[in-house]
This record gives sequence, C-alpha cells and structure tokens, in this order.
Amino acid sequence: MPSLRENMTGKPIHSRTLDLKTYPLDGDKIIVEGWLKDERFKRGYGLDGKARKEGLVHYMAVRLLVGGMPPTILNAEAEMPHVPHELCHSTEDGIKKVIGLAIKSGFGEVVHKKIGGVEGCAHLAHLVMVMGQEAVHGYWTHKLAIQPPDPRPFEEIEDLSYVINSCSLWREDGPLHREIKASLSSAVNRAGHK
Repeated sequence: MPSLRENMTGKPIHSRTLDLKTYPLDGDKIIVEGWLKDERFKRGYGLDGKARKEGLVHYMAVRLLVGGMPPTILNAEAEMPHVPHELCHSTEDGIKKVIGLAIKSGFGEVVHKKIGGVEGCAHLAHLVMVMGQEAVHGYWTHKLAIQPPDPRPFEEIEDLSYVINSCSLWREDGPLHREIKASLSSAVNRAGHK
C-alpha cells in the first residue's frame, strides 16, 4: 500500500500559512506578531451553490504585548486586511478579551473559550493559540539574552508551567523534566560551594 506521501500526486487545493515572529522591548517585554494566510488554489462552490474563485481567503494578523512572570498578555490587537465576509471585521475587537491571560498550561483552551466559538472568530482563536508557544520561546530568548539565570532549585522555577506535561518528553518526571532537574540541582550545588 502506498504511503500518504506517495499518494500526494496532484497540486495542492488549499494552503494555510502561519508566520510568527517575536520582537524585543525593554525589560522583560516582547511583542509577538502572527499572520494567518489561507489560499484556495481551486475553484469550487459554496453551500449556497454559488461559484467561489480560487485565491486569497483569509489574511489576518494578531499582535500581543507579553511580559511578566508567568508570561502574560498585556495588550492585544488584530488586523484583518482580507476576509471572506465583511461581517468578519465585527470580531476584531474581541481580541482584547485575551488581555491579562497568562501563557501557561491550558492556554489554548482558555483562548478558545474567550475569542472562539459563536461569539468570536475561529481563525483569530487558532492564530492566538499557536502564538502561545512562539511567545514562550521568544520571551525566553529575549530574557536569557539579557541576563543569565541564577541557579535555583527546579521547584522554584514557576516559568516552566507552560512546558510541563505539554508533550511526552516534557511530561512530569519524563526525560527532559528529569534532565533539567538534575542539571539545575548540579548548578545550585556548584553555586553554593563558591
């Protein structure tokens, strides 16, 4: 039986592109910008039977100001240069509902409840959910470029709540959890002996 990859012989019919970037600010703050772009490469029909052309479907951005510990959304804005329905613009201001949200375990579920579903926009919610990981990576890249961390016991690092139990490698008492714990314990012991 051919693999799924081997069965991909035709041209793509749809594409979703996510472009996520983090920009540094003073202190421990960053701005995370995310763009979502949906393109349809094949003509088709809507549920109403009307013809739908190929081309750009969605093109939208979210910008999040993130800072503090745990990393928290301090401000948010959305921009929708291209959407399929004029009514989509009525959901832009809903992005403000994520202000104050800490980026930690369960972030995606909370985002969906706040700005997805029947009161919001599935595309903005999806974009913010994937921006959570970019925010954490960008935040730590920025913070650790400014000043090296002081060695301290694993249990005192509250900032790891986003990664613990986020995947099989980061599960509690999993391989990365144990490795970081041992490394920190060793660093604390070395710092204590100076």
